[in-house]
Amino acid sequence: MSTKRLAVVGGGWAGLAAAVRAVQAGWAVTVFEMAPAPGGRARSLEADADGHRLDNGQHILIGAYRRTLDLMATVGADAERLLVRRPLELRYPDGAGLRLPAGPAWLVFGIGVAGARGWGWRDKAALVAQAARWMLAGFRCAPGLTVEQLCGPMPAAVRERLIDPLCVAALNTPARDASAAVFLRVLRDSLFAGPGSSDLLLPRAPLAALLPEPAAAWLQARGAALRTGRRVMRLEPRDGAWAVDDEPFDAVVLAASAAESARLAAPQAPAWAARAAAFGYEPIVTVVMQADGWRLPLPMLALQEGPEAPAQFVFDHGALGGPAGQMAFVVSGAAPWVARGLDATAAAVAAQARAALSGRGWPAGARVRRTVAEKRATFRCVPGLDRPPAAIAPGLVAAGDYLEGPYPATLEGAVRSGEGAVSALAGWRAAAPARQTAPPAARR
Repeated sequence: MSTKRLAVVGGGWAGLAAAVRAVQAGWAVTVFEMAPAPGGRARSLEADADGHRLDNGQHILIGAYRRTLDLMATVGADAERLLVRRPLELRYPDGAGLRLPAGPAWLVFGIGVAGARGWGWRDKAALVAQAARWMLAGFRCAPGLTVEQLCGPMPAAVRERLIDPLCVAALNTPARDASAAVFLRVLRDSLFAGPGSSDLLLPRAPLAALLPEPAAAWLQARGAALRTGRRVMRLEPRDGAWAVDDEPFDAVVLAASAAESARLAAPQAPAWAARAAAFGYEPIVTVVMQADGWRLPLPMLALQEGPEAPAQFVFDHGALGGPAGQMAFVVSGAAPWVARGLDATAAAVAAQARAALSGRGWPAGARVRRTVAEKRATFRCVPGLDRPPAAIAPGLVAAGDYLEGPYPATLEGAVRSGEGAVSALAGWRAAAPARQTAPPAARR
């Protein structure tokens, strides 16, 4: 039997996961990526004049990202070297906040809440009691609830200093709009799962070094083709298989964005394409500031968001192996700020930094270096969202963090979907008749 040929359309984290697992499963793989380099919505930008590489946004992994960590290990990306692992710590500039020590989930949650600063004992008791009720309910709720509705009875201090920042960080959707069902699933599988699941894994290298570059090298070393700068224009069924811009393949994984995948699938699967094209999106804005001679007390601090205070978190790149004094302020759920303009957003972040960090000696000469907006960073994770399945047609499957599943748009969701696409093709491949497919160079 000849080796079957697989086209992976899209070289983001889902597409790279699919390509790696497909090569391991014996497919001859070709990856098509329209951008100049792989990485998708979690990629590194070109180096600046000083030779430093910024990412298209600040990303965080957590210990529960087991499939992502396994994929990194497969392609030779050393997580111990590339990531800083720290217990979950949600601290504010005034020292208030929560820190979870290492150990069994429920025990460390109780210890962390008991030791949290800035909350009264009534706040702490209410949080523990609510978490216990969620556990007894199996971390499930009515599908139409928002996070704001779910947590409305909780004390304001807990909502504002814990629930709201966790929600916007995990779902990139404000609590007033975000799906409570998805939020509870995230809490279950991170804060209340096995030891280390809630740990923060902070990149101390550009995102490209975490997966895109080592995966590309791994694939090419094993004979896979990686065609960057190539947008696929047509996808057609042909002789029981598929043609990608007239090039024959036995199967296809559509791992492009939801909109791009919908465009390609529409002629063959209009109902699936309509669902994939119907998403709303939330942007993320990252404002990079230079504060010479200054550093955060921790690699990451939470910030109090407000009408004129856009950022929810600030990261110290100097503490993560980057340039000293370089701070990344992250604005998640940033649609209102994108509408006001990036210059206005950067100015508001600079004012927020002066107000929030002045007590820690924020330098008067701190300046904005760059503002980066990923305008379709994630889908809006709202209640009742209709997410399409991975299966599209025989030999055609999708991969992406927007597909049916329990999680919001995350790197782990993307990796799992890529691996799942290859698993779905395994059964189809076993049932499909053998086809003799000549390599492109042999065709006339």
